[in-house]
Amino acid sequence: MILDFNEGWRVRQPLGAFATLGPDAAKPLAVTLPHDAMRDTVRTADAPGQGSSAYYPPAAFAYLKAFDVPSAWAGKVVLLEFGGAMRHAQVFVNEEFAGHRNNGYARFFVDATPFLRPGEPNDLRVEVRTGQDTRWYSGAGLHRDVRLHVLDPLHLVPDGVRATTVDLVGNQAVVEVAVTVTNRGLGTAAAAVQTRITDADGAPVDQQSGPATVPPGTTQVVRHRFYLDRPRLWSLDQPHLYTVQVALDGDDPVTARFGVRKITVDPRHGLRLNGQPLLLRGACIHHDNGPLGAAAIPRAEERRVELLKAAGFNAIRSAHNPASEALLEACDRLGVVVMDEAFDMWVRFKSPYDYAMDFPEWWREDLGAMVAKDYNHPSVIMYSIGNEIGEIGSPHGAVLARTLAEHLRSLDPTRPITSAFSLTLVALNELGEEAVGVNEALAGGLEEVNNRLSSSETVTRRTEETAAALDIVGLNYAEERYGPDAQRFPHRVVVGSETFGSRIGLLWPMVQAHPHVIGDFTWTGWDYLGEVGLGATLYGEVADAASIPAPGFPSLTAWCGDIDITGFRRPISYYREIVYGLRTEPYIAVRRPEHHDDTIVAQTPWAWSDSIGSWTWPGFEGKPITVEVYADADQVALLLDGEEFARSAIGLEKSRLAVFETVYRPGWLEAVAYRDGTEVARHGLDTAAEPTQLAATADRVRLKASPADLSYVALELRDGDGCLATAWDRPVTVEVSGPGCLAGLCSANPKTAERFDSPTWQTFDGRALAVIRPTGEGTIQVRAVAEGLPPVTVNLTAAS
Repeated sequence: MILDFNEGWRVRQPLGAFATLGPDAAKPLAVTLPHDAMRDTVRTADAPGQGSSAYYPPAAFAYLKAFDVPSAWAGKVVLLEFGGAMRHAQVFVNEEFAGHRNNGYARFFVDATPFLRPGEPNDLRVEVRTGQDTRWYSGAGLHRDVRLHVLDPLHLVPDGVRATTVDLVGNQAVVEVAVTVTNRGLGTAAAAVQTRITDADGAPVDQQSGPATVPPGTTQVVRHRFYLDRPRLWSLDQPHLYTVQVALDGDDPVTARFGVRKITVDPRHGLRLNGQPLLLRGACIHHDNGPLGAAAIPRAEERRVELLKAAGFNAIRSAHNPASEALLEACDRLGVVVMDEAFDMWVRFKSPYDYAMDFPEWWREDLGAMVAKDYNHPSVIMYSIGNEIGEIGSPHGAVLARTLAEHLRSLDPTRPITSAFSLTLVALNELGEEAVGVNEALAGGLEEVNNRLSSSETVTRRTEETAAALDIVGLNYAEERYGPDAQRFPHRVVVGSETFGSRIGLLWPMVQAHPHVIGDFTWTGWDYLGEVGLGATLYGEVADAASIPAPGFPSLTAWCGDIDITGFRRPISYYREIVYGLRTEPYIAVRRPEHHDDTIVAQTPWAWSDSIGSWTWPGFEGKPITVEVYADADQVALLLDGEEFARSAIGLEKSRLAVFETVYRPGWLEAVAYRDGTEVARHGLDTAAEPTQLAATADRVRLKASPADLSYVALELRDGDGCLATAWDRPVTVEVSGPGCLAGLCSANPKTAERFDSPTWQTFDGRALAVIRPTGEGTIQVRAVAEGLPPVTVNLTAAS
């Protein structure tokens, strides 16, 4: 029996051994998991982590839960499963220390059996502590699901059902189901292991049964092979999932989903899924969910995958930590492949108190936890053993890389292994004269300098041994190696594991031209909290590179995602879609005219232009303005109210881009793309009038009456014709009544002091977003109010 253990929790600050709950102590706050307690702390300009942590402070929290243990559980084995506890988690059952885990992303189990009191109320306390231990916003708390396993002494171990596609030839798939049975009793036990496979519609496919004898204190593996005729394969377009159910002597079965698919990689044919070539259109993503903080609520993870796929991505890199189970389940259902990444550091620190202090003791257990979580997920097609690991350029670092890779292969021989190399980092201390210009590169030309250093003979020599230990070499910002590596290392397979989004027009043709390069992962697909201003455009006057200003407090997000934290696409997303060949219509983006004559003093290659898809700029009539048009065409013409006023060739500044300098005049702005003199497609923007309505649109109005579900309500300022009014931002207040709560409210504004737990936010470019979480069955009423506009109400229905 596996029980959902997400409800009925309270959270407060932990109390030391000599502390008491006096009158000034904070009252515990009732919460439902997954939950991020750091999200609601106070951000300050002097926070130790500064912009890397989005100015959130270090924090410690105690999660408390009271629960009943029925007398019938006496003699049972009871395990607590934590999907992720950020960070340095300590678990106490009835005030007895029961277990701990340092890695905030690792799923782990704690045996509560010795500490429980059957027939009585029991108490659970989980303490977490975090701060200055990642290079981005980490959150703090029980940010992934928690479950309770109540098992007989003879039982299937957690993650003890593994389905493997052993062979896939013609119209037959050979699937092996390995079942791990353990005996915690005092005597030898035997049971019939019954395995049943059904398809996505629930129709039976095949079944087997066989005996298993398990002596006390031992574990046995029972294997059943199935031969599936005309199997329905898992693919990106048709992500078919089978279900395997395993029971002992007919008891309640353990259920796992799997896909029948075959992954191969080689330098001549690249990556193939079920024998078909697959180029990875990849998005790197961090783990936070914007207004929810780090909470991996299943619907939030699913929505993110839906929107990334809709924007043209077919692959996700979980940077730089193992993905949540909820995200992988969404990728399985929706048809998106995953590079699941284990670590951001090994033994060299990147932050004052990061995982480097835990790595020597914990790496084996943490790799094991990742594999146990991932094994049955067809979406996971490769593992990464690390991101930008500096020590891989030394002999003993290469030994460690090989040790990790071989250990991972012993746990899962079915998936290729990669690691994301920062080639400059691994050899910077030896580059000498080659490194001249790095400081200057921070002000501009970073991509060119990084490519030059990454292609050096020093880097090639220092990384050759580690690269040989991998199945796929991940290159971060080093695309200039694609061609030379094909000649020098003809057996090497490469992936662009992290690349500048602004260079996708150059990068994607390189991927297409080199069979040994299997794809490109942009930094990033989705904007995230922390590393503030990485993609910001800063204006002003500076004398030299050392004077470049930082974005500063209260900056909140990196502002470098194709999609912002509310889930709306930014202009670069449409440019990328055109580069990928997935969009035939052009796209118009307009640079903010208030900065037309300002000097850009900082704009990294992680940044796109400071533009939005709007032709509404009151107060700038007759003033200069810059219009960008993205198109897969030879030429593009600009029309205003049907009259052409400008025409330009595509690609003069950047592939598939035309830039126009004009003056702003309200009206219907239209871009018409031409190829060989023939119109291909067109796209237009209308000028909005002042808003007359606050529009509220829910992505889903029918919800499950479960805290795992959410409704995302877009709040938009619109004029009488329904046009988005981007120029009249104002505060919006949200009230929720009925069986639901406001789980978070935000805009996409990358620099704001507003709080996600506040009921009021200022719109940004005409938009805000409310996230509603069900608390029971019934009608949830969401009412939004903005100054000068009629209130608007959306009714949601939550049902079992």
